[in-house]
Amino acid sequence: MPSLTHEEARGRGSLLKVRSYHVDLDLTTGPTVFRSTTRIAFDTLEPGGETFLDIDPAVLHSITLNGRALPTGNLSDGRFPLTGLAPENEVVVVADMSYSNECEGLHRYVDPADGETYVYSFVYVDNAPRVFACFDQPDLKAPYEFALQTPETWQVLGNSDAVRTGPGRWTLTESPALASYLTAVVAGPYASFRTEHDGIPLGLHCRASLADSLKADADELFEITAQCLDACNELFGVRHPFGKLDQVFVPEFSVLSLDHPGCVLLREQYLFSSAATDSERETRAVVLAHGISLMWLAGLVTNTWWDDLWLGQSLADYMAHRITSEATRFTGPPTTFAARRKGQAYVPDQRPSTHPVSLEGPDVRTVLLDLDRISYFKGHSALRQLAAHVGDDALRAGLRTFFDRHAYSTAGFADFLAAMGEAAGTDLTDWARAWLQSANVNTLTPEITVADGRITAAAVLQSAPDTHPVLRPHTMDIGLHYADDSATVRVRVDGARTELPELVGRPAPDLLLLNDGDLTYAKIRFSAGSMAALPDVLPRLSPLNRAMVWCQLLLGVQDGTFPAADHLALVTDMVREETELSILAEVLEQARHDVADRFLEPGARPAATARVADALRARLARTDADDERLITLFRALTDFTADAGELRRWLGGKGLPGGLALDTDLSWRVRYRLAVLGELDAAGIAAARDAAPGATADQYAAKCRAALPDPAAKESAWAAITSDPDLSNYELWALAEGFWQPEQAALTAPYVDRFFTEMPRAARLRGDLVLDLLLRFLYPRYAATPRTLEAAERMLALDDLPVTLRRRAADHTDDLRRAVAARVLLGSGRAEE
Repeated sequence: MPSLTHEEARGRGSLLKVRSYHVDLDLTTGPTVFRSTTRIAFDTLEPGGETFLDIDPAVLHSITLNGRALPTGNLSDGRFPLTGLAPENEVVVVADMSYSNECEGLHRYVDPADGETYVYSFVYVDNAPRVFACFDQPDLKAPYEFALQTPETWQVLGNSDAVRTGPGRWTLTESPALASYLTAVVAGPYASFRTEHDGIPLGLHCRASLADSLKADADELFEITAQCLDACNELFGVRHPFGKLDQVFVPEFSVLSLDHPGCVLLREQYLFSSAATDSERETRAVVLAHGISLMWLAGLVTNTWWDDLWLGQSLADYMAHRITSEATRFTGPPTTFAARRKGQAYVPDQRPSTHPVSLEGPDVRTVLLDLDRISYFKGHSALRQLAAHVGDDALRAGLRTFFDRHAYSTAGFADFLAAMGEAAGTDLTDWARAWLQSANVNTLTPEITVADGRITAAAVLQSAPDTHPVLRPHTMDIGLHYADDSATVRVRVDGARTELPELVGRPAPDLLLLNDGDLTYAKIRFSAGSMAALPDVLPRLSPLNRAMVWCQLLLGVQDGTFPAADHLALVTDMVREETELSILAEVLEQARHDVADRFLEPGARPAATARVADALRARLARTDADDERLITLFRALTDFTADAGELRRWLGGKGLPGGLALDTDLSWRVRYRLAVLGELDAAGIAAARDAAPGATADQYAAKCRAALPDPAAKESAWAAITSDPDLSNYELWALAEGFWQPEQAALTAPYVDRFFTEMPRAARLRGDLVLDLLLRFLYPRYAATPRTLEAAERMLALDDLPVTLRRRAADHTDDLRRAVAARVLLGSGRAEE
């Protein structure tokens, strides 16, 4: 299908007004296709004019316009021309549509635990034509009514109330006006739990085989939902804008959540069938808050065109972390954001594909490729900076004005900026141009002169890369940290050099910390004295500042300014005393999978990871059985250990830390590590999967098979990944995630060249969303050598690469180039402790 262009959408939007949709879906026609009958009532402002309808069927049976049958052969590339339009029109389309196993249209899943079938729609961003005929653009909002035929044991959920009208017959009552990409249909024998808050019916739903997990957490989930609804009501000045709120945990979901008005879909990873840490529960609460805030930020006011889709997502990410920390028992989201998610914006913001937070693109596909961690996490950071710049009261007032003006309609970034500027009493055009309409990241460096123990001169130097020479205004705090005291000073940094007279005369600190409290978005550097003091001062900083510093240190490793070995030595020290759960979880994961596996010189890796493992064992030995950090520390030790005997003892229930039991998740983590080390074979993997079947077992088993240090296992996994179009998205990703292992460089070396020669063909088997994550796992990220870079450049020089492959491979190659440079320039850094 051709991607809808902005020009085409403007033309169609100016011609049509859609009055209503009625969609009838028959889900009883077999396992491969379903029958879709769509009736659309619409008006045209130019009688006699023409337009086109979007539909991507397996078989188009009939289409009538105002009672006149049209030739089905007129369908071309997902578009059906409609000519001779009347002032008022009705088009009726009957088609068979294909079910999806890659979250493109109506996804169908058979539960391996009990054989039950579940379906749900994934029409974001341009997949609605795979479910029903439509005018698929966000500004043509209209009310929707769905009718469904299903097996009699199923129930139906969607944007509006579901009413059973007969055996296996359901109606989703007419919704408020919605964009096509915000419609939701869910059907199957889902287990449900219901309550009500503030007059709003609330529902939680999942597969029947996971009902016990949902039941165990239902009270917590309902409580968080109610708290977030109340917080949004207070912040936005508008009560929840839809009649009910269902939250459905669905299988094989390609994104974390899809936030349709009245019906949020969530990944099943947020249903905890095994022991979960408070950090994981906090993350789930943030995801819930994100979806709830989008009831306002996408449902109540919808983006006019896709290039403003970023606005709702940036605001939702900012609001989700804020609301969760202010309204629920979880106070740590700002710390978690600083430790992990913000770094996930810094990295892509420096890649070749970097782009402004504010999106631009000639068509839907181009915009969607740019909707990434920059949009979410840099956008979040920019809005946090906006709140610091104009004040929180102005931010609240601007949001209320925005919702009041554009409720149940569409709006764009210009409308948002106008509301904010009015509330702040200032023109924000220049601020927005610097922060939201320009790409890449600034670097802030302190310049401090000290005499007789006091600061005699101070400044902040700001730089930008030559490719994106934009210097931004930064409202931030500078922290002065002493042996037994600390202070912060609020400053405004602008331009290449900002003098700081506020610091002159103060005692020289042990650590001078730019961006104390993490108000701005920038890479920060440390003076030599501050870097030397960091091991001693870091444990005394607040959790938020510790998280921010760890993020900056990882950026230093990636930039080649902080040796990977020094980072791992600091991690070893951190393990002994860090108390904040999210910092432990994020930094240990980064230390293993980023620093040790990619940036450390391979010969230094075994000793460095062994030192971290020893520190983890020592910490576990003095960790109480009821300590919430126990599971996180044990997971990390499973990742870092190379002691197969230790792993086998754990799997047999021996030698485990006190208070820890191997549940499903932990058992599979141990098996996965044993598989990597060659201490578990295919028969053992199959036996474990068969002993307790289910989605988790299937995915881990696939990952374990791909991780085996066996030539036949590698070839089998590679063939499936690159050649089998029938793999589900989750099985595909599991195989790819397990394939490359730092310990198996010699075994997988031939596949480095094969990736670059075979991926252009294999990429054409996958949709953009699935391919994006596949490339993240399957790119040979551990083969950080000049030879790999040469092979990558040869592939990127080809003329006919799929767009997503070219873009993502260029980005991953840039990441690899950093790893190669860091290994060459810095070697292993600090060798021994």
